[in-house]
Amino acid sequence: MAVLTDRPAATPARRHQRAARTLATRFLGYATLVFFGLVFLYPFVIQIGNALKTEPDAAANPLSPFPDPLTLAGFERIFAGTNFPLWLGNSLLVTVLVTIGRVFFDSLAGYALARLRFRGRGGLFAAVIAVMAVPGVVLLIPKFLVLNQLGLYNSYAGLVVPLLADAAGVFIMKQFFESIPVSVEEAARIDGASIFRTFWSVVLPMAKPALITLTILSFQGSWNEFPHSLVSVQDPDLFTLPRGLADLVSGSLGKGTQYPLKLGAALLATIPVAIIFVVFQRYFVRDANDGSDKG
Repeated sequence: MAVLTDRPAATPARRHQRAARTLATRFLGYATLVFFGLVFLYPFVIQIGNALKTEPDAAANPLSPFPDPLTLAGFERIFAGTNFPLWLGNSLLVTVLVTIGRVFFDSLAGYALARLRFRGRGGLFAAVIAVMAVPGVVLLIPKFLVLNQLGLYNSYAGLVVPLLADAAGVFIMKQFFESIPVSVEEAARIDGASIFRTFWSVVLPMAKPALITLTILSFQGSWNEFPHSLVSVQDPDLFTLPRGLADLVSGSLGKGTQYPLKLGAALLATIPVAIIFVVFQRYFVRDANDGSDKG
């Protein structure tokens, strides 16, 4: 006698209840995401709204996102009454140089630690990890003393040179280079390629996801760098955007809240970082997915 093991088909009522529970769970998940999304976006909305307000309106209703009346006077004052264009130019110069330098030098150091065999390599990598554990504020006074002794204080070189390499970037590149098969490099060396030629023409193009990650982090970090500019320059003509914005917040233009001026300048300062992140994130996600498919 055959034994029936199949379960009885679900009744229409049970299927309806299951679909309703699934729909309710999905709705609750999306509602939670929308709620937290609005919580994170609300400060940016407030920033945009106050940047478009008049001074009395912003002082009376700072948490309202709706300007009444809407005006661009704050932005006009930013460009006409402050050194914002100068700060912007200094930040662009420093950020581009620092980003290029970090991508190049961190890649070189990461490749050397990942592939080259030399005495003290382990200790050197341990020192890199140790530097990552040291708070940046601890190094501000030593950094000032070194810049002053080398004659780099109050100069563009003082803004750029100390930031051309960082421990986190070296760590990221080393870990990625170690994931690349050694056989790829051996084939290049058999063809007569030097170590640098192998690094530059063979290994580095394969590290595009890590390079894009390092580019985003380097651009964002150098663009928002404030403590270093605080100890490296004192000349107002060398101020970067973070240093200039701090000068505005400290009340250098007079009394009053000046919310439209301050928030408008802060809004303009976030635009380049947002553009870089959005543009490079697309390539980073695509290359990361391609790498996982190949793996």
